[in-house]
Amino acid sequence: MTGVKTKATDRFTEVFGTKAGTVYQSDREGCWYIDFAGKLVKFDYRTLLLLKKSIYRVDIEQLLLDSSKSPEIEMVFICACNHCYFLNLLQIIALKELLEGTFAMLELNQILHDRLSRMVI
Repeated sequence: MTGVKTKATDRFTEVFGTKAGTVYQSDREGCWYIDFAGKLVKFDYRTLLLLKKSIYRVDIEQLLLDSSKSPEIEMVFICACNHCYFLNLLQIIALKELLEGTFAMLELNQILHDRLSRMVI
């Protein structure tokens, strides 16, 4: 996956990254790419929000405390997307962290854009 990361940084702008993965933005294509779990997957903004919602719905605490079954793998599927993730609990936590950071950076970018626009006007 290292080759893909190097290639991706030439065409995309990194929005946020952790040790587990990176989210890139493509202004040219108007989309985001998530490099996570060995895959580079394209998302539009709507499906990125659906992924975030899907990951946040996974009750990690409940899965850890439930002794009746072994919480090995969770399937994260988005109806509007051709892709799904099969993740263990550590990967779910890592993806949640990646998405939290990404949306924090997007919100920060919007705040900065609004403030700078007000200063110019």
